[in-house]
This record gives sequence, structure tokens and C-alpha cells, in this order.
Amino acid sequence: MNPTITPRALLCTAALALVALAGCTSSLRTPATSSVAVSAAAVDNAARADGAQFAPLEMATARDKMARAKQALANKDYRTARDLADQAQADAKLAQSKANSAKAQAVSDALADDLRVLREELDRANNAKQP
Repeated sequence: MNPTITPRALLCTAALALVALAGCTSSLRTPATSSVAVSAAAVDNAARADGAQFAPLEMATARDKMARAKQALANKDYRTARDLADQAQADAKLAQSKANSAKAQAVSDALADDLRVLREELDRANNAKQP
């Protein structure tokens, strides 16, 4: 059997392709306001988590990309704004993770030091009791 493409099938395929293409281009033209806002919140959260202290490079990168995303949004370059906002959010999350990790490590080190001191005191007390 030799399959042939009917004009109606060709027209339907072309129509579907145009609808798909229109959907893609409209998403690139819609403002990336929500992406920029979510990313700005992520940068703020990282800053409150002391990201600038524990991950200064990542915070600087996130802030730079956030500023560029806002500028792209103002210029109605929504694709660039969305891309930069996503990158800024990833950088901010990395900075926040590094800050949280550094803080947890500091707490762990302090607890280990406290345990060491307690063990030394316990050993001294046990040695003092022995004749």
C-alpha cells in the first residue's frame, strides 16, 4: 500500500505547526516579571543567609545577573531577562547553600571543641580520684 498525503492532512499538519510556533514565540514575548521577581527573592534570601560573607563570588555573580535581568526586562528583552533571572537564582541558591554549610560546619566544630574540653575535664576528674 502506497501512503499518500492528502491536501487536508497537509493543511492540518501545517496548522498544527503554526499553532506550536505561535505558542513558542508568545512565551518569548511575554514579560518575564515573575521569573525576575522569584529570582530577586532568591538573591535576597541568600543575602539574609550571609551569602556575601561565606560565598562572596556567587553572591556578586547573582547580583550582577539580577541587575542585568532587570535591565533586559526594562528593555523588553524577555528571553534574556528570563535566562539571566534563572541563572541569578541558581547562583543565589548556591551562595545560600554554601553559607548554610559553612555555618553548620562552624557549629559542628564548636560542638567538637566542647566535647574535647568535657572529655579532658572528665579525664582529669577520673585521674584525681585514683590513688
